Amino acid sequence: MTKDLTEYRQPTRVSFNSGWSVRPKIGFFSELRPGQAPPESICLPHDALVGSVRIPSDNGSNTGYVPGGAFAYSKEFDVPSEWSGRHVAVDFEGVYRDAMVFVNDDFVAQRPYGYSGFRVDMTSHLRHGERNVIRVEARAHEDSRWYSGVGIYRDVWLTVAGDVHLDYAGVQITTPDLDADLGVAAIATTLRNSGARPRTVRVRVDILDQEQALVAQTEAPVTVLPAEPAVLRQRLTIKNPQLWDVNDPNLYTAVTRVFEGGDELELSTTAFGFRTLQLDTAHGLRLNGRTIKLRGACVHHDNGPLGAATIRRAEERRVELLKKAGFNAIRSSHNPLSPAMLDACDRLGLLVIDEAFDVWTESKSSFDYSLRFADWWERDVEAMVLKDANHPSVIMYSIGNEIPETGNSLGAVWGRRVTEKIRQLDPTRFTTNGMNPMVSVIHRLAEAGRSMEGGVNSAMNQMGDLMKDIATSDLVTNSTEESFAVVDVAGLNYGESRYELDRELFPNRLIVGTETFPAKISENWVAIEQNSHLIGDFTWTGWDYLGEAGIGRVNYADEGPQSFGAPFPWRTAWCGDIDITGHRRPVSYFREVVFGLRAEPYIAVHPPENFTREARHTQWSFSDAVATWDWDVAEGTPMRIEVYSAAPEVELQINGKSAGVRPAGPANGFKAIFETEFAAGEVAAIARNADGSEGRWSLSTPEGLPTLRVRTDRATIDASDGDLAFVEICLEDDAGRVFRQGAEPFSVAVEGDGVLQGFGNGNPQSQDSFRSNVGNTYEGRALAIVRPTGAGEIIVTVKGANQTATITVTAVDRLVDALVH
Repeated sequence: MTKDLTEYRQPTRVSFNSGWSVRPKIGFFSELRPGQAPPESICLPHDALVGSVRIPSDNGSNTGYVPGGAFAYSKEFDVPSEWSGRHVAVDFEGVYRDAMVFVNDDFVAQRPYGYSGFRVDMTSHLRHGERNVIRVEARAHEDSRWYSGVGIYRDVWLTVAGDVHLDYAGVQITTPDLDADLGVAAIATTLRNSGARPRTVRVRVDILDQEQALVAQTEAPVTVLPAEPAVLRQRLTIKNPQLWDVNDPNLYTAVTRVFEGGDELELSTTAFGFRTLQLDTAHGLRLNGRTIKLRGACVHHDNGPLGAATIRRAEERRVELLKKAGFNAIRSSHNPLSPAMLDACDRLGLLVIDEAFDVWTESKSSFDYSLRFADWWERDVEAMVLKDANHPSVIMYSIGNEIPETGNSLGAVWGRRVTEKIRQLDPTRFTTNGMNPMVSVIHRLAEAGRSMEGGVNSAMNQMGDLMKDIATSDLVTNSTEESFAVVDVAGLNYGESRYELDRELFPNRLIVGTETFPAKISENWVAIEQNSHLIGDFTWTGWDYLGEAGIGRVNYADEGPQSFGAPFPWRTAWCGDIDITGHRRPVSYFREVVFGLRAEPYIAVHPPENFTREARHTQWSFSDAVATWDWDVAEGTPMRIEVYSAAPEVELQINGKSAGVRPAGPANGFKAIFETEFAAGEVAAIARNADGSEGRWSLSTPEGLPTLRVRTDRATIDASDGDLAFVEICLEDDAGRVFRQGAEPFSVAVEGDGVLQGFGNGNPQSQDSFRSNVGNTYEGRALAIVRPTGAGEIIVTVKGANQTATITVTAVDRLVDALVH
């Protein structure tokens, strides 16, 4: 029997994102003075800092030179008289940070950690039949090592239900029994009763498969006492369950309805999947019985031109592009992932290591979460596990990132506390801890007279071989043994020098490279494929991000000494395989070759003006070569070209004439380097395999004059606060070849049922504001992000100096997509 989700009425949990306003938070007495700036009307999710004026400062590279601030959000909403006696709550998926929540000026909730979801019960603070006001204050000040943003940057949901209602924990689903013929969905539904007398209700659960066919159903009564939660556990058997896998992410939907008599009190839908996880040193990590190596990307939480705002379509697009680039896993860095991105990983098939904290008791920034950790860690772990428990994409929890305490016994005690709390809440998944060997013993290094001037990241950038010596030292081996023993998988940040050593010293230790340098993938991946105790590699980073400005840049000797952070106007880290607009950089294709996912070679060209200059790389940089043969130089200008290929031999041709043959493949780091001369036309690489087969790829000089073209990722989008249209702006010739030289100014105008939500390019040093409608291309490209305001046509017009291009996006009404959330 096929069930259409429209047969179910709308859920009692609906979006509460629209109708908000925001303004800088000022003191109470200052607010009473005349002349205060009016608030800005906005739709959530929202980042109040993304449009801020960046300020050069001595330590501003961490945040991309964006200063902190405090902001107050408010929303007026009607509370009808019929809500009297109803349970009314607001769920915040994330407020950065130190959130304070007020309803009708009454304080109702606080949440210090910026990455935890939390519920605010407004029931006793509402005025029925009147306009009510909810106010949320948020702030950031020297509390993050990267750009955090500020504000209600994740979705907000409103629940209006009866006295008997689903608890915030809602519906939790596990799949304890699974084989080819049968699968069991164990469903735990937690109910609360805010009334004054016991109530008996019935809970009905329908299980729908990917095609919305009804595959199982059950119903049972449950008595709920006042002020005492009731958990109803139901087991449903599904015949021939379709497994969730990265290549075939089959999802089921549990539709849970609460009835009293003939009245339906509440409805909730929960997506889940059937899959098995196994972990041992003989097979490594197995998903559904098959060994899988994690081709991983670390990702920060910001969305580039949107700042920290985790609008659902932006999160989904990142997952789409990361998977297309060859990744099969992501590690959230260094905080719990958004529900929107987890939903996307479930739908599209990407595995997740979800990380809890960047700090425990020892601070890394002056006013960071370490000030709150001791009091709040349990509640924040609970929030993370509650968020993740139903997502088949989540395979592992990380309890921390580069925690200094992990090098001593009391730090191991803290690690055990966090890990055991997770296991108590969710015994179905594995745990890890992203430990940096040098960070774990950093205090003892200082005691030994090894200077950490400039901080640990600067030291890591400068130490080179010394860092390897420290990582493999007895000091690290002995100091970290207990902390590694606490978790299921040893996470190593920049600790690949321990891979072989730990196989001998700790034969039962499984290892994942939780953070690795981009340029090391060719040697790291060989080790991972050859060793069953190594389960994967997570590069820093898969997607470029705001803050830690310039850590992946390439400097030159004539520019002076190199430091960890780059000077203003740098704003992005510039170490991502994919830039902040979603455009793949050459390192992404190199990684695809190393993973064995790309048969064709790939060409990247060094800027000719740097041909004679001595390059100085950071540990996080890869190359400054770009995939273009569009150079404003004379014929015969010396050029250096990189060709990435798994084939043992590569020939380079320029306009059909051979420019040489070089070895490539694994024995040569998957890279062949040629020195030749520029000639407009075509540069081609021919990769020759041992079996005689060939692969070819080429770059060509664009011809004629640049033509302005705009295209959208989707011509039709949902008329909802969670959808976006990504409009790419390009300068191309008639054959679609991009003119990459120079920066062309453009303006963007949006008319109709939409607004310009963000505008920018991938330039890591751009000074254009993401909130402006005026900006420049970078390497021939820019990106406009459009958000619908209702159903109808959205007309996007891009104007250059001499050209104008227009594109239309249609926003359509659909059923609430939160039916499956």
